[in-house]
Amino acid sequence: MTSIGAALLLLGLVALTTATGLVLRARAGRVRRARGADLLTPAEVGAAAFGDRATLVQFSTAFCAQCPGTARVLGGIAAEHPGVEHVDVDLGARPELADRFGVLQTPTTLLLDAHGTVRGRIGGPARPAEVRGAIDRILTEAS
Repeated sequence: MTSIGAALLLLGLVALTTATGLVLRARAGRVRRARGADLLTPAEVGAAAFGDRATLVQFSTAFCAQCPGTARVLGGIAAEHPGVEHVDVDLGARPELADRFGVLQTPTTLLLDAHGTVRGRIGGPARPAEVRGAIDRILTEAS
């Protein structure tokens, strides 16, 4: 391989890696609508109860640097809405939930309606405006 060919190959790999990183960053923290109708119960995640109107279930790990900040954001948003709760689940204690819900990164947050049906998910640190909008949709649809 010539030096020009090697340089072009290296440049192409850098461009591909940069583009992939930008796409992943743009998707992180955004609410994606749930495809199926997965149902989750409080007992499955070790919670006493879910919110009467909606629940934010955050999957965390002990070594996750972004999880404490996400917990503060989600807890604050839950406190703004009566009947909405935030539940933090340690995947170290419940690894089967990572498999069941396809959790590939922490934090990952599931947005549940009053019945425990997964209505959306967020991969990465939650964006407050996105979470508020999703909670408002869930609460409005339930009315």
